[in-house]
Amino acid sequence: MLKKDITPELIQSLCTDNDKALRFIADIKWEKGFVCRKCGHTNFCSGKTFAARRCTRCKKEESATAHTIFHNCKFPVNKAFYIVYTVCIEKKRLSANDLASELELNPITCWKFRKKIQECVERYQNSSVDEINLIDIIITF
Repeated sequence: MLKKDITPELIQSLCTDNDKALRFIADIKWEKGFVCRKCGHTNFCSGKTFAARRCTRCKKEESATAHTIFHNCKFPVNKAFYIVYTVCIEKKRLSANDLASELELNPITCWKFRKKIQECVERYQNSSVDEINLIDIIITF
């Protein structure tokens, strides 16, 4: 997926379907091809979990969410994607309690994830990057 392909309709489908959100993250993450972080090999096969890839040389498996803003996310990725979208694109200042009731999650979980996103955005604002892109927020963590 190219950066210009992010439309409101795509965002809507990603926020409602966990598999689509994982596939979208995998497509962005490995847009330039898979490279194993352990051995540097570029050949892979499907991993044990959805959208994961396994190196054919060292057998190291990497999920689509590993080394992204969604790394170690213990709740569904589509809900996490919704939080990223509301914080970065809509720039809504929803409280953790509002997000929690809307997504049926724990308020502390929402607060911690929102804080993680805000820290990532602040890193971009402090760097020399002129414009923050949603894809950059997802991938660069």
